[in-house]
Amino acid sequence: MLILAIVQGVSEFLPISSSGHLILVPKVMDFVDQGPMLDIAVHVGSLLAILVYFFRDVVMLGRGGLATVGIGQAPAERKLFWWIIVGTVPAVIAGLFLKTGGYLEGFRSTDLVAANLIIYGLLLGVADHFGKQVKSFEDMSWKDGLVVGVAQALALIPGTSRSGVTMTAARFLGYSRVEAARLSFLLSIPAVAGAGVLIVPDLLEAGSEMIREALITGALTFVAAFLTMTFLMKFLRNASMLVFVIYRVAIGALLLYLF
Repeated sequence: MLILAIVQGVSEFLPISSSGHLILVPKVMDFVDQGPMLDIAVHVGSLLAILVYFFRDVVMLGRGGLATVGIGQAPAERKLFWWIIVGTVPAVIAGLFLKTGGYLEGFRSTDLVAANLIIYGLLLGVADHFGKQVKSFEDMSWKDGLVVGVAQALALIPGTSRSGVTMTAARFLGYSRVEAARLSFLLSIPAVAGAGVLIVPDLLEAGSEMIREALITGALTFVAAFLTMTFLMKFLRNASMLVFVIYRVAIGALLLYLF
């Protein structure tokens, strides 16, 4: 569990694919694949880290949600709240389709992870190199939310990287590196929360031992995720994403060679 928590906490917020690494860990270390249930449990730990780190933004969006139902006056916050909702819709639709159709297990392929690490890594490099740095989260429009939301839906395929592909879309749209990361993390809140809700029935059927493992792993993930997020936001103020591009291509090529 400790290994899973560290891997998830570090890789969820770095644009290197947490789900891909969670699939690869059992293969590399030769233990039983933990399955999608614990994968999502550690994603919930990451969600809690986002809520704590971006507490002020979460409160701002909360005011927007309240204004939507007539509680308070916060037009700017209400607009951003709805653009986050718009950006969440593609991932929700894709997630429900894959979940109800039983397609999630079919994506747990080493070749697929490796190919996506390389392809989306190169796209990240192109977006980061050529993308302008003129927009912030407050500049988001419904079109921006939808584009980044469609990108987020692609991240349901392991190896893509939810943070990586949404940052790629945001950089193509002209968001600065720090603001692309901020948008990416805030947009993940409804999607990751929804994924957590989807596994509740499975988790209850799994028994107390599985619930205990999921809770412990999620708690450990929270600590690792919060520390990693703090590092990344500081790193992006002074550096490009090239190091992540190189890492993705290198590990993808290595996986294709080894497996």
